[in-house]
Amino acid sequence: MTEHVRPGDIEARSFEIIAAELSERGIVLDDEKDLIIRRAIHTSADFDYAHTLVFSDDAVRIAKDLIRAGADIVTDTNMALTGINKKKLASFGGSARCYMADSDVAEEAKKREITRASVSMEHAAEDAKASGKKTIFAIGNAPTALITLRELYDRGIYTPDFIIGVPVGFVNVTESKELILDTEIPHIVNRGRKGGSNVAAAIVNALLYNM
Repeated sequence: MTEHVRPGDIEARSFEIIAAELSERGIVLDDEKDLIIRRAIHTSADFDYAHTLVFSDDAVRIAKDLIRAGADIVTDTNMALTGINKKKLASFGGSARCYMADSDVAEEAKKREITRASVSMEHAAEDAKASGKKTIFAIGNAPTALITLRELYDRGIYTPDFIIGVPVGFVNVTESKELILDTEIPHIVNRGRKGGSNVAAAIVNALLYNM
């Protein structure tokens, strides 16, 4: 039998089900991380996020402080960009951007024989340094984006203010996440192969909705 739920109540009902299943599994979430983990579960229907999302010290507070201060958000896909509540972000003075479709990014990536995600991160870092704007990187697809951010950090070229690292896939995915976990950069990272642009956007929105 299907359950009749009014359209406006579907999300609330989903979170009720998530709460019930977390309880059934004996999972108690840390108060600070609770809503972020629940929203990741909500967008993926995957309860593994209760165990695999890793938060650096004071990650939630730091991310919220950055947003309140007008930080921008850079994504590695237009899908993640589309999923972020940009109106809510703008209310704090921030904007969201994805460089992946920029023609100069595509040309440079082809010339250098590297991924557009790598070039995108380089361009985003250059723009952030030039503008002086705090920047949160929300990476949900390309491990090379995380690898490039780590390289920029190691070379002393640029240190991201915050990284949400949840790329999905098989090639260099788990390794790229560990590269971020092994830094002092504030982060929320999902260990393992799972993730996605939808999860990256969900984490951003969880922060925005609970300021």
